[in-house]
Amino acid sequence: MSTKIETRCIHLENDQDHPYGAISYPIFQTATYAHPGVGQSTGFDYSRHKNPTRDHLEKIVASLENGTEAFAYSSGMSAIATVMELFVPGDHLIVEEDLYGGSIRLFDHVNKKNGISFSNVDVANEDVELYFQENTKAIFIETPTNPMMHIVDIEKMAEIAHAHSALLIVDNTFLSPYLQNPLDFGADIVIHSGTKYLSGHNDTLSGFVIVKDEELAEKIGFISKTTGPMISPFDAWLVTRGIQTLSVRMRVAQENAWTIANWLLEQDVIENVFYPGLETHPGHDLMKKQARGFGAMLSFHVKTQKIAHGILENIQLIQYAESLGGTESLLTYPLTQTHADVSKELRDKNGVTETLLRMSVGLENVEDIILDLKQAIEKAKEN
Repeated sequence: MSTKIETRCIHLENDQDHPYGAISYPIFQTATYAHPGVGQSTGFDYSRHKNPTRDHLEKIVASLENGTEAFAYSSGMSAIATVMELFVPGDHLIVEEDLYGGSIRLFDHVNKKNGISFSNVDVANEDVELYFQENTKAIFIETPTNPMMHIVDIEKMAEIAHAHSALLIVDNTFLSPYLQNPLDFGADIVIHSGTKYLSGHNDTLSGFVIVKDEELAEKIGFISKTTGPMISPFDAWLVTRGIQTLSVRMRVAQENAWTIANWLLEQDVIENVFYPGLETHPGHDLMKKQARGFGAMLSFHVKTQKIAHGILENIQLIQYAESLGGTESLLTYPLTQTHADVSKELRDKNGVTETLLRMSVGLENVEDIILDLKQAIEKAKEN
């Protein structure tokens, strides 16, 4: 079996044959399973614990992330919430301050009330060592961060975390396992919102947790079985189908993003473009070290709030919507969408202001995407 990632998106090594020669892995739409006899099992007892369709998907994702075990959930937030159940009242976490707003909302409004404390840190630029406490149990990062596209040194953070007997947790949603594998650089836990690039079609929700350590896998498996946030068989099948085209989608979307980022730099209404594929990006060289590409996410500041609103209201091909990673290009307004529940103080510090737009570049012809941006910008300037 080839070890190339493009092949592993489609084929599992030592995958079993299926009845009737089915090429598409079957959907096992069942809640429970019959036992051959007392004390005997087919390996499947109850679908909250284990389901063949989900099991197949988990093996694929574990393979893509170079992990030993993966767990598939009903959403990315279910995945993060499950990981947070590893911690107990009195524990402390260091978290990247420029995170997806849903993660911050979970930390601030659910985990804090359960006795877990947090230090919000600019992990890419500050001395993380200064924030460690005796009860620090983990560092939680995204790289690139959402939405400001900071790049965090995964290997360095892993070394620091492990020196303090803490875990490194990396949300790898923005790059997908096709472009980055944090476990290879010492991360302990990798998280994905599979809704995004893994599924790739904006038609289902999913989340993943991937680990290498067997003891950690056992803990996460027990929490998952007990709390029951697992993905359904049909949604697992949809994500499996989406992953088959991951490599092709990522290549085209990334190529489009690089072209668009460079085009945006030339527009007079644009103040800043945040895309790590640009050589002027401060994390460009680090990203070349720890990733195989720069992804298809970018953010940019325009000169005024009026321009920002005008672009969002006049795009035609591009969709004004939350989320990312699908075939369609999307523009998001983080201030009122993904980061609406983040404190104004933290938003302002990170640059999530009324002039910031975040773009998930899709698979449309790049000239068509640019034409749409151009006409929207022109209309925004006129009004």
